[in-house]
Amino acid sequence: MKAKRLLTAVLLLGMYFSAAGQADTFRVKGFHLDLRIQVMKMPALKAFARQLSEHGVNTLVMEWEATYPYREHAVIPNRYAYTREEVVDFVKYCNGLGIDVIPLQQSFGHVEYILRHWRYRELREDQKDYSQVNPTKEELCKTLFRDLYKDLISTHTSRYIHIGGDETYLLGHSEASKQKVEKVGKGRLYGDYIKMLCELVVSLGKVPVVWADIALKYPDALQGLPKQTVFIDWNYGWDLHRFGDHEKLMHSGFEIWGSPAIRSGPDNYFLTDWEKHFKNIHDFIPQARTLGYSGMIMTSWSTSGLYSPVFETATDITDLYAIRRVYPITGFDMLIAAYFESLRSTTALDAENFIAGYCNRTYGFNEAQAMAFWNALKKAPYEVSQGMVVKKGVSLAALLDSARETATVLRSLKPAKNQASFAHFALMNDIRIFYLSCLLVEAKMNDVNYTRDKATALLQQLNSLQPELLNRRFAQMNKDVLYPAEINTENTLRNERWNLLKSKLEANK
Repeated sequence: MKAKRLLTAVLLLGMYFSAAGQADTFRVKGFHLDLRIQVMKMPALKAFARQLSEHGVNTLVMEWEATYPYREHAVIPNRYAYTREEVVDFVKYCNGLGIDVIPLQQSFGHVEYILRHWRYRELREDQKDYSQVNPTKEELCKTLFRDLYKDLISTHTSRYIHIGGDETYLLGHSEASKQKVEKVGKGRLYGDYIKMLCELVVSLGKVPVVWADIALKYPDALQGLPKQTVFIDWNYGWDLHRFGDHEKLMHSGFEIWGSPAIRSGPDNYFLTDWEKHFKNIHDFIPQARTLGYSGMIMTSWSTSGLYSPVFETATDITDLYAIRRVYPITGFDMLIAAYFESLRSTTALDAENFIAGYCNRTYGFNEAQAMAFWNALKKAPYEVSQGMVVKKGVSLAALLDSARETATVLRSLKPAKNQASFAHFALMNDIRIFYLSCLLVEAKMNDVNYTRDKATALLQQLNSLQPELLNRRFAQMNKDVLYPAEINTENTLRNERWNLLKSKLEANK
């Protein structure tokens, strides 16, 4: 009996140390900040870094994009660009918190912010789609990205440089690229160019980091890459083999990090699929532990990375508008906290238990109130396309009713603390109600029975939505994080459908 108790104790102790080791699997515990739009004020950036540090995060991947103050390529920075002193100070501040700041410099696809400028037109894969460099222009690209990498190295202390490499939709698009594809295939077209970039990073004394989606699709792209290369397997809730043969990546010998998301498709201004993101955390982080990934980077996308060009002539683009903008990061503290919890835990995150505890600690809710809140948030997270709800059998009117039911629940809940944080949930849902109400008006205008005599009633319906009230709430609640001009842009673009409908109905009267 004594021997049996001793064996049980040994087994339990072994299980404890195994679980503890599993919880500490990730050497890199990171977060990714996307500053392509919704640029954060520097005090807000520092406050966010401090929050990350307090919860055990040791890495911050900064996708500065055009907010970085490039020195030799000064045409690239935009109106929200930080000063070099601010960047250096921020990196130093993060280092003091134990956070390694990895710069993310897109170097293949998602480079609209560079290629939009005439100076770089020779590097474009397509003269009407500025999203990607031409991988056959290796020497021109090498010259550009050497400059940009060296600039980033001068302000960052990390041993890593993230070179992007994801979603290269235009592979084989130009005539030169087509010819290379015919000879060696798309995998080598991609792989040869990525190899050049990775070797460039290594020659500068740094370790290259690459998104893994294209290498998964074309495994031969992995051949010949520097052994130091790190791949990030981003997975926002799908099968491991979505992009390609996952086993080949696992057996490639490269270090691999995982990456879920708290903001990604189908999220937009008018929709947040809360349940999808909690499930992503629940499923993928334990899976990445089991697979032996050495890092975990939570992504938070402010937009899809796709842009709608505004053409001045057939050959000149004057501006680019981000497609699928989402609510600012200010509204996602609960999901960020869920990520922190999943890094600490030895088991998969239990969403309902987590939400009950989070709501109790943060808002003072009891379990019943927390579950009412959760059920309201995840109600009918369906997209609308061309006036039709993507979920079969659900009408626009029913979808609007569900959003109004959520609003009723949120108004009934009275947080004992952190009211300002809770208010973001109500605003997000009210923006959804506004959007769905606009769509109903538009649907009536598209009905075959619509006539001009109905315009006055529809205009009254539209005017009752009062977008200016939502604008003021949005501005007030995000003023400490976003710049005033950025807030104005967000409000303007979010209300574009309402403005167009209003002008059309006024013309119909």
